[in-house]
Amino acid sequence: MAPDATVLYERRAPVARITMNRPEYRNAQNSAMTYALDRAFYRAADDDEVKVVVLAGAGEHFSAGHDIGTPHRDAHLPFERRAGLWWDHSDKAGAEQRYARESEVYLGMCRRWRELPKPVVASVQGACVAGGLMLAWVCDLIVASEDAFFADPVVRMGIPGVEYFAHPWVMPPRVAKEFLYTGDRMTARRAYEVGMVNRVVPRTELAVATAALAERVARMPRMGLALAKRAVNQAEDLQGLHAGLDSVFGLHHLAHAHNAETSADPLGGMDVRAMKDAAP
Repeated sequence: MAPDATVLYERRAPVARITMNRPEYRNAQNSAMTYALDRAFYRAADDDEVKVVVLAGAGEHFSAGHDIGTPHRDAHLPFERRAGLWWDHSDKAGAEQRYARESEVYLGMCRRWRELPKPVVASVQGACVAGGLMLAWVCDLIVASEDAFFADPVVRMGIPGVEYFAHPWVMPPRVAKEFLYTGDRMTARRAYEVGMVNRVVPRTELAVATAALAERVARMPRMGLALAKRAVNQAEDLQGLHAGLDSVFGLHHLAHAHNAETSADPLGGMDVRAMKDAAP
């Protein structure tokens, strides 16, 4: 992909590296980026030479989350839908527009990426916030730099959490509640302690450490990796992850609708500046 693309793709031997490439906006995810990520994951899935995928972010941050205010925000533009059967959102209004779009680009795509039958390793530095968490959480392994931090501050918007609500599965429930209730940042070290992150390394060693882990995993048989991944994913689903995602997605959209009725917009009047100002 072109160097100015929203997502970069490269393959080194058995490892494909997918890099979010909006560093000037802390890799905030507009729809162009989300659909480019989708194409990149398909490309890795279709390439028989690829055994492991690395997901990374260019620049100082992994991802600051969904794009809620850059000059290239494109939430109302139509894109070719591939993650679900909901109709085009761009010519709809109200809750129908939001629900159709987010069923596709947030819940639908994340759920499908989680099922990619090849291991995916997230390489996380700096901010991994809200929508950034969703991308890290669909990965099988997470390597974080010492300066990485994790947060889901959307309760400040009156919303119970991001659309891919994996919180009680990636960390203990009481830790998840504190994480949501305060909106505070969780350090990489704390994320490691609660089991959300596999390894923490110095920032200068992040790329090398991630590549080394990916290459170590790639030595295993492809079918064995696919089946092992499927086995663990099935166990998570038996513990309620799949149904939990669906149920909280409904609560997420109830919150959007409530905000739209009682405040300035579906985000409860919280723009990028207001969210920054509210952070401790």
